Parts: sequence; C-alpha cells; structure tokens
Amino acid sequence: MLKFFSALSKSPTNPQAVRRPSAYDVAELFEGPVSVSTDAAGAAAPLDEKVRQAYFWIVNHAIISPHYDIEYNSTPPAAFYIGDSGTRLTLPSAQSYSSFVLLPLLTFATRSKCLFVGGPGRGKTASAILMGVLAGYAPREVRRAMQHGHPQMTIADLLGNPLPADLVSAQSMEDIRIAWRPWLSMRVKVIDEYNRIPTRTQSALLTVMGDNYAEVLGHLYECPEAAWYLTANDDAGGGTYQVIEALRDRIDVIVQALSFNPRFLGELLLRIEENVKPEEVVPPEIIFTPEELDQMVAEIRAVPVPEPVRHRIEFFASQFELFESVGEQFEYMTKDTARLSRIDWGQSVAADQGRDRLKDLGCQTMNGLSVRNLMTLLKFAKALSWFRGTGEVELEDVRQVLPFVLNDKLHPDLDAPYFALPENAAFRTDRLSWLRELFDASNAEYDRLNLDRDDPVGALSEQFEQGLHGLEAGEVRSRLTRIERLVAELGKGRKLYGPLYDDLLKLKYLHQRYTNYLLWLRSR
Repeated sequence: MLKFFSALSKSPTNPQAVRRPSAYDVAELFEGPVSVSTDAAGAAAPLDEKVRQAYFWIVNHAIISPHYDIEYNSTPPAAFYIGDSGTRLTLPSAQSYSSFVLLPLLTFATRSKCLFVGGPGRGKTASAILMGVLAGYAPREVRRAMQHGHPQMTIADLLGNPLPADLVSAQSMEDIRIAWRPWLSMRVKVIDEYNRIPTRTQSALLTVMGDNYAEVLGHLYECPEAAWYLTANDDAGGGTYQVIEALRDRIDVIVQALSFNPRFLGELLLRIEENVKPEEVVPPEIIFTPEELDQMVAEIRAVPVPEPVRHRIEFFASQFELFESVGEQFEYMTKDTARLSRIDWGQSVAADQGRDRLKDLGCQTMNGLSVRNLMTLLKFAKALSWFRGTGEVELEDVRQVLPFVLNDKLHPDLDAPYFALPENAAFRTDRLSWLRELFDASNAEYDRLNLDRDDPVGALSEQFEQGLHGLEAGEVRSRLTRIERLVAELGKGRKLYGPLYDDLLKLKYLHQRYTNYLLWLRSR
C-alpha cells in the first residue's frame, strides 16, 4: 500500500504542452554525436513537468480536494442548470485544477507568500508541510521549524535569543552572539495561525517577510529567498490580534480551504487502516533541489506576456483609482487621497456625481491597485502559463489567478448600487467570483471600445518609446500639437471614468517629456 500512495503516473501529465527550448549550455559542445534526451526513461523531467507531477500526486494521494475551481475550456463546456433556482454547473472541456493545491504549488515555484484561510481540520497546515517536504526537508524538520502563533509570542521566540554568557561578559553590542532560530535559513517557511501573533512581533515578522533579514540587538541575519505559507482559521478579524496592514499587504495570494466532500470518506478510511501520512510518503521524484528551485524562478520570469494581454491588464487596473470629488488638482483625484484624508467614505461618495454608478466598475471598490498587486498578478500569470506549458501568458491565465491575487487587496464597497441588485447578491460574500466578474466586465468594455484596433493614446506612446534622439524641433512641436488636440477631443462632452483619467495623465506625461526635450533643443 505504501507503493500505491507514493506511485507516480508514467504518462505525461499534459501531452499537449508546448515544449520550450532549454537554455543554452556550453557543456553541450562536449557531448557525443548521440545525446540522451531529458525526456528519456530514468532521466530528469523538465521542471514544469515535475511540478505537474507533484500537483497530480498531491491531488490524487495527499490532499483530498475535488474542487476544480480553476476551469479551462478547449470547446464550450457542458452547462447544467440545477433546481428551481437554476444554479449553473459547468463541466470544463480542458484540463482544470484545484486552487487549494495549484496556488500553493505556484507559490512554491515563484517563492511567493500564500495565506490559507478556512475552518480547522481542512488541510491548511498539512498542505504547507507538503510544500516543505517538496523542498527537500524531512517532515519532522518542517514540523519543528513551523512557527505557531500565540498571544505570548515574543520577538525572541520568533527570531532568536542572545547567548546568556555574552550578555554578562560582553563589552559592546557587537560582542553579543545571537542564537538564531533554525527556521530562518529554510527555503520554505510556515507560520501557523499568524493572526494570533502580537502586534509587536508581527512587525519583526514583516521585516523577515518583506526584506529577508532578521534583526536582534543590532545583529542581522540574512535569510534566503523562500516560499512562505501562513494559515488562519478566519481572516476577517477572528484572530487574537488584528493583523497589521503592511503584513497583510505582503501576502501574494489567498487560498480558501473548501469543505470536505463525504463521498471521499473511503480515502480517509484507507489512510487510517494503512497508517499512512501523505507527507511521509512523498515520491523522491517530485522533491526539488535548491538548484532546481532557483531554475524554476528563472524559467517563470522568462515567460512572455503578449502586448494584447498586457493592454487588457492595464485597462482593468485603470478602472478603480479615480475619485473625482476628493481632489482639485487632476493628479489628486484618487481614492488614496480620500483614504489619507480620513474623511467619511459615505460623504465622499455622495459628493461624487456625474457618472453612472452601475456602469462604472470603479464604483464597486473602495480602493485601487498598488504596484505590488500588479507585479504579483503578472508573476502568477507567468507561473500558471509555465505550469500549463503554453509558452506565453494567455488572457485566461490572468483571469484565473486574478481573484486569488486580489482577494483582500481590492476591497468592495458593499453599499454600491451594483451589490443592491438581486442578481448580484451572491457577490457580497463570494469575493473570488466577484473579482472574476469584474475582470470579465472590463474585457467586455475593452472589446466594445475596440481598443485593440483604435487606441490613439497607445499609438502616441509607441511613437514616444522609439526615442527622442535625432528629433528636430519642428517634429517635436508637431507631436505636442497632436497631444493637445487629442486631450481636447477626449475631454469634450464625456464623463470622466478611470481609463480616460489614466489616458489623460499619460498624455500629460508625454507632453511634458516633449516639452522638456524642446527646451533642451532651444538651449543648444
């Protein structure tokens, strides 16, 4: 039975995957006329295939998660409408995945930070331990290194203690040695029930998470790049301590542990009868070396994002920051201005007139997206594309990871008219579906505006990116005139929405760059 639990399928996990060319290796010059393929039997699989093998082993033998909520389709899926309410159930037509297993694996591959949320006993800690085993650590080592949040946890408990003998004999702070906690050196770090850690200790944890170093009595310990896994039974304030905003912002993805399906009770019974713990029977073929972990990160970064996909992400991100009534100068008409002023939100919303509050996607949120949010979205979209072996990021990759990246980052305004509609009532609680619906609505508006073919601001941006070297003053003045005409055209008889606001700011930026260049030409 142990062989059954630790067996890997010999068939390829994704036969249709597009094989990317491997990085050039000078050692290939010294190979003989016949070289052994990396796909040959007994040879190491490509890293994306190895991660897929890890995914399917975890889904089939370790974490019982039959929830295929990351859906892909090669043809229109079969759809069924259940019961009097007409609840829609779709059967995906292409390989789909369980977010509870896939997102932690993508976190592992990108060395990011993942938060598991859900009730006790749903596999959050077990999944985090498995990630540590995949990194080459023994299960006992991972368990001992796990940090358990509790109300009395001190910075010394978290990071380390000064040696008592040095405290007595040291003549200066530099003479004091620190006994650092072993978990700081690990490539997979697990913090259990992080919302039970006292606020002061959270600040020390933030330094380790954000900057990869620990500090005690002026001594620094440099930590390696690592994948982080944090757990919380309730991420809506149910912990002992309120989690500081900066610490929450460092979390890249949030994964919900869904309920157990009793139809799989036989799997639990088999584990009891055979005395099997999944973390103790992980196949050695899916355990990664430190070199492979570094290589995975490099391969994921190299996955290209096509321009049409990037433009749609830009259009989506531009929907949310505008808040016209809170600023007098154009640049300060943002939700961040409202947040910093600490004025009453409802009062500010009431003063924001002129836009269709049902049509405007920005009216559904209380904030915009940060630079960190957008970088994380791009990173996980690359990671999902790499995992699927598609060669480049597809729009569906962005659509599937976006809810997990922006969960707890893009805050809904539940008093907005959109959430008052009966057909949108479920979105008040189902944050993931709401975020995906937001992205779909943004793409529909992008298509309606025909921005792939008619984007004058994009055309001027591409022209500017060709460089200023060699431009004559006459051409610069001509471009300045075109920008001014476009600003007048875009602002004439139109309501100000988020995408238009960002387009106008981009045009102002281009105008200023050309103006400065023209002043330089005149000075010569």
